[in-house]
Amino acid sequence: MKLLTYKTTTSEPRLGFLHNNQVVDMEDFGESVNFPLPSDMLELIDMGLEVIPEINEFLSEIDAESLAEVSYSMDEITVLAPIPTPRKNIIGIGLNYTEHVAESARTLDTTGKLPQKPIIFSKPPTTVTATNTNILLNKKLTQQLDWEVELAVVIGKKGKYVAKEDAMDYVFGYTVINDISARDCRREGQWIVSKGQDTFAPMGPYLVTADEIGNPHNLNLSLKVNGVEKQNSNTKFLLFNINDLIEDLSTVFTIEPGDIIATGTPSGVGAGRNPQEWMWDGDVVEATVEGIGTIVNTVKEI
Repeated sequence: MKLLTYKTTTSEPRLGFLHNNQVVDMEDFGESVNFPLPSDMLELIDMGLEVIPEINEFLSEIDAESLAEVSYSMDEITVLAPIPTPRKNIIGIGLNYTEHVAESARTLDTTGKLPQKPIIFSKPPTTVTATNTNILLNKKLTQQLDWEVELAVVIGKKGKYVAKEDAMDYVFGYTVINDISARDCRREGQWIVSKGQDTFAPMGPYLVTADEIGNPHNLNLSLKVNGVEKQNSNTKFLLFNINDLIEDLSTVFTIEPGDIIATGTPSGVGAGRNPQEWMWDGDVVEATVEGIGTIVNTVKEI
């Protein structure tokens, strides 16, 4: 199921899902079938992935007229980030594709050695923004605004010391994140100033439930700037795959429903190019992950 957070011209943010090119309001749908459902993505995640087959069953039974009464066409709504305000920082994973390790070593202050354990950083909830919004460029802070397309994993249940072979049981679904990075803002090896500025985590357009993604370790991901392809790879090249990451992260801290893991970016970032390339006011960046969709954002100088 493709879930989304949306709003109309008259509504606050609402939870919906895609069906036959329409957006079905989740809470209103629940009222129609007499099965209480929330209007918020995090509340739905708290219900567990097992709620999705139940929704699909009710969807197969509802009549077309009743469904139309709780649906909108895409041109009637604005798509927001799937989780507009995460409960906690987004968990970022650095240097998680081999070729990106190599290009970072050439142009940044990394060693070039393959990490032996996942490199973990975080992005505050205020970094989140939706597709078709602006990425804010503060030139007083950075002259090196860079892009990073990533598959993001959304956790569906609480776990501690999760075994690798059980990791997928903890995944609610997947979305796209563009891990915007200000390469000249790292401080003594710390990345949060580089990664954590407002709007530095465009996310969306949808949260696709785990049952819809057959193999998350074989998804094409790509990125364009002003229509020119800059990144093109596949999640099969992850250095630490999703099972590895969940096992490692749950050893460090308890993972909880709604946690978001940005799994890392492949090669092709601006910092790794010769000459280096950065994003400037007016640039349009498109980040795509197969089976999920594309997020489009425009850089705006402030």
